[in-house]
Amino acid sequence: MLIVLWNMAAVGASFNHVSRESSDIDRLANFYQEIFGFERIESPKFEFKVIWLRQSPSFCLHLIERNPNTKLPEGPWSATDAVADTKNLFRGHHLCFTVSNFDSFVKTLKEKGIEIHERTQPNGKTKQVFFFDPDGNGLEVASQ
Repeated sequence: MLIVLWNMAAVGASFNHVSRESSDIDRLANFYQEIFGFERIESPKFEFKVIWLRQSPSFCLHLIERNPNTKLPEGPWSATDAVADTKNLFRGHHLCFTVSNFDSFVKTLKEKGIEIHERTQPNGKTKQVFFFDPDGNGLEVASQ
């Protein structure tokens, strides 16, 4: 196997966080805390509301109050004529988490009335469930 090392601009780069803009960051924070066990951590004081969440020492989610003057779409599926369809989410923008209690996790989503789409990867080993958060951001949860 041939490995080519490119001259990278960033040295020592590592993943820091994912951010989500929302018109209701409290609702979104509660969802991620309740569904995935994120914890609220200290957030800086900006001129707009933010909530920072952490799931592990290295995975953080920054929720940012939506700027009403922005031209950005509010959710990935909110573009013109787009449809929030969980069956097609595996081919669209989404974040993926892995859980060790996949079957009970899916049961909990169903009990909460969250619309889901279940799949199994072609190798038959990894189960997947796709759904949206309250703002329409695509999520996947995979079995270990």
